[in-house]
Amino acid sequence: MEFQERIRRKKGREKIVVLTAYDYQMAKILDGTGIDLILVGDSVGMVVQGHSNTKSVTMNDMIYHVKTVARGAKETPIIGDMPINSCNTVEDALRNAKQFLEAGAHGVKIEGNRSEVVKALIDAGIPVMGHVGMLPQMAETYRVKGKEPEEAEEIFRDALNLDELGVFSIVLECMPQSLAKRITENVKAPTIGIGAGKYCDGQVLVVNDMLGLDESFKPKYVKRYASLNEIIKDAVAKFVEEVSAGNYPDEKHTYH
Repeated sequence: MEFQERIRRKKGREKIVVLTAYDYQMAKILDGTGIDLILVGDSVGMVVQGHSNTKSVTMNDMIYHVKTVARGAKETPIIGDMPINSCNTVEDALRNAKQFLEAGAHGVKIEGNRSEVVKALIDAGIPVMGHVGMLPQMAETYRVKGKEPEEAEEIFRDALNLDELGVFSIVLECMPQSLAKRITENVKAPTIGIGAGKYCDGQVLVVNDMLGLDESFKPKYVKRYASLNEIIKDAVAKFVEEVSAGNYPDEKHTYH
């Protein structure tokens, strides 16, 4: 069974778990945890490159990171995030999506309701994950989307259209829980929430956020399951102390 069918069959039965990864080591760790998908997100622009948004991420950046993740994840399907300006036309989208598959991805994610592009990719046999709500590639500021009725209806219609086109799942980002619930109940594709409440068919988080690597990034929807920032600082402090005192390397860590 192809991976997208496994994901589809989980709707309403089992929750779907998705995390991001951007490098070999993290992908290798996540590959043995039982998560359903690894998303190589264009959030790499913020998490790895240090930018304030995702708008500077290029196809070359994404292909590099998909390749490194694919070396580490041998069992978990990988979704490559189509970066800004990579699917402005059907021709661009097909060419770039094929690059993702050649690099080791099993499907791609596209922000927004790009009907013509999504249809062309699916017709070409390329699995597509949709994405509605707050769209980082297009947003001027990051905020909850869909609080106003008109905006909520637009998001709802976008989700319905993507579902009709045949996406295998839809990311719902930063929207009221009630809107995410309504979408989830009205589409056949599983919904994957990030800041969209508990009624989605699954959840995705940036792995660096849920591991607590950045103390300054604290959106409401992120739950920290570890505090690696503190653990790493404590380990480095211990290393500095031992090197400064001449206690490292000791006999146990020296070749003779």
